[in-house]
Amino acid sequence: MYEKKRKEKNFFVTFHNVIKDIIDDIKYGCERDPAARNYLEFVLLYPGFHAIILHRIAHLLWIHNFLFTARIISFLSRFWTGCDIHPGAVIGKRFFIDHGMGVVIGETTYIGNDVTLYQGVTLGGTSTKKGKRHPTVYDGVVVGAGAIVLGPLNIGTGSRIGAGSVVIKDVIPHSTVVGIPGKVVKQRGVKVEKVLDHACLPDPFDNTHKIYEYKIEKLEKEVEMLKNLLIQNKVLCNEEIIKSEECINIVSKLPTEETKLDTD
Repeated sequence: MYEKKRKEKNFFVTFHNVIKDIIDDIKYGCERDPAARNYLEFVLLYPGFHAIILHRIAHLLWIHNFLFTARIISFLSRFWTGCDIHPGAVIGKRFFIDHGMGVVIGETTYIGNDVTLYQGVTLGGTSTKKGKRHPTVYDGVVVGAGAIVLGPLNIGTGSRIGAGSVVIKDVIPHSTVVGIPGKVVKQRGVKVEKVLDHACLPDPFDNTHKIYEYKIEKLEKEVEMLKNLLIQNKVLCNEEIIKSEECINIVSKLPTEETKLDTD
């Protein structure tokens, strides 16, 4: 896909492909966002789409070695849209950024087709070395608001990353990942049609919460049992103390040898 465009030497052929990609982005974005009433509104008023257009232009310049100009466009895009996308990032067809603000995409990121990102998503690196250091996001992936994906890992086809998750390991295709650090809570399950409905994401802490409730209940029963044992032991001790006192009183009343001699 975009790897072929990196090798394309004809600037105008590549530019023509970029125009087609932008048209596909418009159609795809309007399909994804129910708030978009028409194409004109989407084109003029959606900062996420503006970030995509500017990135595609910057990337076009980048792969044809207009590196400084590409960085200028990327820099201006950050001020205009609130999205920081490196011009070297490879982005496939039908890409959609919803709301846009705060999205960060690193230089060696590779994004496939039909991918959706929400606001605040970071596709970042964990190394300062040259080479591949950012995520590879395959086709049909949805990344929820505020999610962070770090390092040269792979997000498999059709996977979903829940809002606020931190992903630091590879995700196999058709998985659902949530939590910090990200945990796979669904793998190759029943196909979910409402991919934008984050309320449908399973709760990774639900089972853990139930386990802790069970343990707490068990501990409460053990504590209650120990309290009862202590009370019983206390009663027994009190009885023994009373018996001991009675014995002492009896012994103290018994005549001693000196007393016997005096009486004699």
